[in-house]
Amino acid sequence: MAIADIHAAVAAHQGEMIATRRDLHQHPELAFEETRTAAIIADRLRALDLEVRTGIGRTGVVGVLRGGQAGAGARTIMIRADIDALPVQEANTADYHSQEPGKMHACGHDGHVAIALAVAAVLAERRGEIPGNVVFAFQPAEERASGAEEMIRDGAMADPQVEAVIGLHIWNQLPVGTVGVRPGPIFASADEIILTVRGRGGHGAMPELNIDPVVAAAQIVTALQTLVSREISPFHPAVVTIGAIHGGTAFNVIADEVVLQGTVRTHDAADRAHLMRRIPELAAQVAGGLRASCATRSDIGIPPCVSDATMADLVRRAAEATVGADHVTADCIQTVGDDMAFFLNAVPGCYFLVGAGNPARGITAPHHSAHFDIDEGCLPIGAEVLARAALAYLAGVA
Repeated sequence: MAIADIHAAVAAHQGEMIATRRDLHQHPELAFEETRTAAIIADRLRALDLEVRTGIGRTGVVGVLRGGQAGAGARTIMIRADIDALPVQEANTADYHSQEPGKMHACGHDGHVAIALAVAAVLAERRGEIPGNVVFAFQPAEERASGAEEMIRDGAMADPQVEAVIGLHIWNQLPVGTVGVRPGPIFASADEIILTVRGRGGHGAMPELNIDPVVAAAQIVTALQTLVSREISPFHPAVVTIGAIHGGTAFNVIADEVVLQGTVRTHDAADRAHLMRRIPELAAQVAGGLRASCATRSDIGIPPCVSDATMADLVRRAAEATVGADHVTADCIQTVGDDMAFFLNAVPGCYFLVGAGNPARGITAPHHSAHFDIDEGCLPIGAEVLARAALAYLAGVA
């Protein structure tokens, strides 16, 4: 397939992408509940005459496009798109707003599905020219950071054996028309911590007779911030956030215990290990100094998304061909997490960002917001970069 033809081929599917995205936006489904979404994906892939496997990772779908020029030793690349929504009540009033109470595509996964289906259509129309295989992985439960591992366990990367992976996230903090791609980490690891601070409850007016876990918890929250500011290099992004505190029953009662819940984000494996070791140590020492105790439970989540340098260079060139070098940025590292990391850990790959914000149109709400929306001009851009990158890889450019 001539590289010059890709832009026109993708543009021909722009209306279809918008319609698909809006349909999915109106009918969001939460993690591992994506039955309608999966059925639509499977039907569309079958209509393109792809090999389709359903129930991969419970509600995931895999479509395999075997190129007509795929001889012995041909390459295989995976294009991954996540499909689940969030438990958010949408506040927007657009014609395509969510019809499901308490559920919303507040992170752009509806756009990811529309983009990947368009890429499948563009490549399927020209399969006779393709010198390799493309595996399309439509992944459930990214918001619970568990769908990727389940898809891999169910054989999503086998038959044909995947050798490289690419994927994108539409991103409102970048303006539409911009692509963010860089070698190395782009998204952070994401781990949960639960700290249970125990004291001895009693009357709020007689603190000397009790051990106050609220005071201990307050000092633990403050102390944990010094781990990032004093024990992690200022050149390494890291976050320790306590997002929830539960304790106490009345204004004049000292509680027996307080539970803290938080998250840890890093881009570096050594930093991640250091923080996950030091958090329970420091919390226990602070609590002990106040006669309380603290037990920590860690829910180890996902590693950072790290793009292979060669694959990132391939995607960068595809992005420059799509939007121009002046609209491609490497200043796009984020502290959010994504279980795309498990695919990237399995084979060399690249995860990149496609700008979807548009302040002139009021499209500025962050991801996971009830006001989240995208400039749908991002859809053909994402599809074109993916198509260009996949074809370049199969042609042996990377």
